[in-house]
Amino acid sequence: MLTVDFDRLRVGRGTRFLDAGAGAGRHSFEALRRGARVTALDLDEVELKGVQDMFEAMAAEGEVPAGGTGETVVASILDLPYEDASFDTVLASEILEHVPEDVQAISELVRVLAPGGTLAVTVPRWLPERVCWALSDEYHANEGGHIRIYKADELRAKLEDAGLVFTHQHHAHALHSPFWWIKCAVGVERDQHPLVRGYHRLLVWDMMKAPAATRVAEKALNPLIGKSVALYFTRPL
Repeated sequence: MLTVDFDRLRVGRGTRFLDAGAGAGRHSFEALRRGARVTALDLDEVELKGVQDMFEAMAAEGEVPAGGTGETVVASILDLPYEDASFDTVLASEILEHVPEDVQAISELVRVLAPGGTLAVTVPRWLPERVCWALSDEYHANEGGHIRIYKADELRAKLEDAGLVFTHQHHAHALHSPFWWIKCAVGVERDQHPLVRGYHRLLVWDMMKAPAATRVAEKALNPLIGKSVALYFTRPL
């Protein structure tokens, strides 16, 4: 389940790709399949162990093109352990809403991006996120939870102030918004609630089967209730 458009990110063989806040690695795996030199960075050592295991499994199965590499690094987005201009592509997906010092994090992401490179940021979209906050404090008011709700133009301005040039914006995962609204309404931890279980089965079926009907529906609904907003930028030469 990808939130960003990898063709728009220009990821291919040999691309130096940083997935900052990689989590379970879904975007890192796609970059590696395209032959990039992938760095999956996160603070969660347990998650990164699973990512490293998958990198090795992909290589063993012949899923990594020649030149593609994958490494995991435990580090903070606020102090990236890399020299300036170390990466051709930088991705920060669903991470800035967790970071109190978001301007500092953006500064670090821009610092390690090479001139001419591409940076993409995704965060929860304002309207679906606002509904979740209204329905449930438990959804966001916890350690490591969401501390802010971005408006897209606000986030765009912060990245432009850091020296980037905005190129594109889109929304993603409209089918996921109702799922989280249901969870917030019945209780975030009540995974066995019939409505939660039923909608979760629908999402799993959709991800596994990728039927044309739901692809068309999601494309139509994304501008209205897309759960995430993705913004793309380049660093001037």
